[in-house]
Amino acid sequence: MIEFVLNNKPIKTDQPTGSLLLDFVRYEQSLMGTKIGCREGDCGACTVLMGELIDGQMNYRQVTSCLTPLGNAQRKHVVTIEGLNMESLSPVQQFMVDESGSQCGFCTTGFVVSLTQFCLANSTPSYNDAIASIDGNICRCTGYKPIERAAKHITESLSDKDHNETLNWLIAQQFIPSYFNQIQDKLDALPKGDNDSQNGTVVGGGTDLYVQKHDQLIDQNVDLITNMPNLNFIKIDNGICKVGAGTTATDLMESDIFISAFPRLKAHLKLVASSPIRNMATLGGNFVNASPIGDFTAFFLALNAKIKLTKNSDSRSIYLNDFYKGYKDLDKSSDEILSTISFKLPTQDSHFNFEKVSKRIYLDIASVNTAIQLTVSKNKITESHISAGGVGPIPIYLRKTCDFLLNKALLPETVQSAHEILQSEISPISDVRGSADYKRLLLRQLFYAHFITLFPDQFSLDSFK
Repeated sequence: MIEFVLNNKPIKTDQPTGSLLLDFVRYEQSLMGTKIGCREGDCGACTVLMGELIDGQMNYRQVTSCLTPLGNAQRKHVVTIEGLNMESLSPVQQFMVDESGSQCGFCTTGFVVSLTQFCLANSTPSYNDAIASIDGNICRCTGYKPIERAAKHITESLSDKDHNETLNWLIAQQFIPSYFNQIQDKLDALPKGDNDSQNGTVVGGGTDLYVQKHDQLIDQNVDLITNMPNLNFIKIDNGICKVGAGTTATDLMESDIFISAFPRLKAHLKLVASSPIRNMATLGGNFVNASPIGDFTAFFLALNAKIKLTKNSDSRSIYLNDFYKGYKDLDKSSDEILSTISFKLPTQDSHFNFEKVSKRIYLDIASVNTAIQLTVSKNKITESHISAGGVGPIPIYLRKTCDFLLNKALLPETVQSAHEILQSEISPISDVRGSADYKRLLLRQLFYAHFITLFPDQFSLDSFK
């Protein structure tokens, strides 16, 4: 049984946990403001808010309901555009009207929901954050400038927001309906138990799985790792960072541990999907999906990460770079769950970088991606880990290139020689994301970009002519 609050209404349903939130909202509850668009998480027309209690405080994130398993709503507050409507327009809605931010209107509800999430955030409002909140919403009519102007007005209208009493302030200013301050009590009243294990089909955020296997999942009861608290954590243990497989991309972006360890983290993760997808996508799902261009797979391969595979009370650990045996072929039995990712925290001598090229800069899958972690002492490379995606049937850990760089001086000629070895380790194919030769060229450029970015005093474009 799934129990949650939909707008201001308690919901109790025996619909399959693998059915989709979008379909439940529209066809079971007749809330038609949440639109059916791409059903692939790209357009944002189906965006809703999902709020949950974290450390005694409501935390709201926007999600694409077309890819959200209904079971992921368990003990949460789901808000559609109907749940934001009041007797008069909210400031978000009014500014969209004033600036002609809506034309055909199909996408408008998704934009309003996402911009309302920006208002609900317990942080100092900025225009850049307002724009970031709608990075998963697409409009084919307006050219975006009217929406951007509306976002600017919304940001300015939040200048006096009380961060200690966000909900009450937003209610008083009529950004959200008054029932929002009763939601915590309603969630507390719901049964505390987690979803029972069902039939062994394990689903993370579902952001790719529901694109690939929609018809096989929507009538099933599935096991959802997002409802397993023991798989959602980030902690440090004796210099080792341990991350639960249910941790989302947004969890990483908001983690003080990760922000401290990776100063360019937010810039790197902005290249990964969009805000609604990052709010849903889990690390475990990304790894097990086994895409040759998985962004987080490339990221963690370069950290020389280990993964723990769990089966009942038994577990085993292997390096992530040993997990992939062939295309979609994993060193994992069907009844094992990837439960934990662990890696050594970077030291002051460590240097990490992630690069990605796709047809669009944002909200797109990679043509080629790559990450690197180097430890350098007295201009000598003492540790090297490099990954690449999109240039072979699996995410590649470039062992020969890493071995070559060990104990070498950090010089342009060293990097150029390493690149020659790198090219011998990859086997790209031509597909919709580019020809094989193009992908080889991309990886060359991105490999050099690592060194230009990390060591700007020693490397420049002229170093690799």
